[in-house]
Amino acid sequence: MTHTEKRSKLKRRADNRRRFTRHHMAIPWHDYAVSNNETPAVDAELREKSSIIGRVGLIMLSCGTGAWRVRDSMNIIAEVLGVTCTADVGLVSIEYTCMDGSHNDTQTLDLKATTVNTHKLALMEDFLTSFEEKGNTMSVEQIHTELDKLQNKPGLYSPLSVGLAAALACGAFTFLLGGGPIEMSCAFFGAGIGNWVRRKMNDMHEQLFACTAASVAVACLVYVAIIKALEIFFGVSPAHEAGYICAMLFVIPGFPFITSGIDLSKLDMRSGIERMTYSIMIIVVATLVAWITATTIHFQPADFVPLELGVWTLMGLRVLASFCGVYGFSIMFNSPRKMAAMAGLIGAVANTLRLELVDLTTMPAAAAAFFGALVAGLLASLVKKYIGFPRISLTVPSIVIMVPGLYMYRAFYNIGVTSIAMGAYWFTKAMMIVLALPLGLIFARIFTDSRFRHCN
Repeated sequence: MTHTEKRSKLKRRADNRRRFTRHHMAIPWHDYAVSNNETPAVDAELREKSSIIGRVGLIMLSCGTGAWRVRDSMNIIAEVLGVTCTADVGLVSIEYTCMDGSHNDTQTLDLKATTVNTHKLALMEDFLTSFEEKGNTMSVEQIHTELDKLQNKPGLYSPLSVGLAAALACGAFTFLLGGGPIEMSCAFFGAGIGNWVRRKMNDMHEQLFACTAASVAVACLVYVAIIKALEIFFGVSPAHEAGYICAMLFVIPGFPFITSGIDLSKLDMRSGIERMTYSIMIIVVATLVAWITATTIHFQPADFVPLELGVWTLMGLRVLASFCGVYGFSIMFNSPRKMAAMAGLIGAVANTLRLELVDLTTMPAAAAAFFGALVAGLLASLVKKYIGFPRISLTVPSIVIMVPGLYMYRAFYNIGVTSIAMGAYWFTKAMMIVLALPLGLIFARIFTDSRFRHCN
């Protein structure tokens, strides 16, 4: 083998190593457990206690919950272990310091990506409750073993199930925005296939923008293919093209959008700003891909064909569609079916109230969104007392369906075609509703949770 061939071979090996090397190295948590397995964690070294506190915070952060809840969870563990903890929490990282009076230990932990997992969040809340009762008798090794089970808990649903959940949610979303059976059917298949693609790409750890762009493009193209086939073979009116954008609404980042507002209200500025920035990035990528696709195939945003339904019929269908939409989004967030059904019931009440306030009164859409979110928050607080589901696992899915994804798309579309005034109009309408939704949840939390209501 020549010298040049050897160099080429070594270069290929180095490239392969770089390709498959983790950008975020795995943390060997059990290496911190240096005490005897019979020694209670409360008597362990500060470094061992710090590893437990940080790991609990990191798992909570991986569930998609806000900085206030992450810090509260870390404080619960710290109090049981006899440690003082201060933490600065972001979207995917935590910097924290643990102190025991004579020593301190500062750590930085991060996630490879942000996700939402309401099932794991509920399990973590159960773990925290049990830890307050028996945590002072467990060893460091035993605690990390319990956390291993929680951290490695697989998702409840397959890519096909998640795709069907998105199909159900976006089909219902289409009706709530004014679409009829044809638009709902096309959005159903477009969203289902699009979210299946996103889940498969996520499982392969593909880059965020690539997953978003590919899934949106697939969803939009499937909608276009179906509607064009219906026009050609069954003479369906081109007016039904108006539901095109509904097929990609499954990418709306409802969890970070809502939790960003909650974090800002608690002065967790870093987390709030990072979550808002993340949400805006997803929306910009999604709407730009949808706009480019629409421009290529000459689709323009238009109003839906009126359904001509009576008041009571429309209200009843809205209740059903709201339940289905929220249920679908909850399944996408990995909620157990019982939790998803409860969120669906809350969303059915809150979202129908919002829509009826707009239709039957002169109330602006943003004010109606505030009251809809407020009712969702109050109902979730009531349910939590009797069932024990995490409040955020019920509230966020129940109001995600209120996020004005269609308005956001119309804003970017009009700006893209240099219709700046019309783009600003839709953007303003969207932002008013987006600001009102977390405010509704915040005030519901203020009314019902004294720990949240007070600064300390």
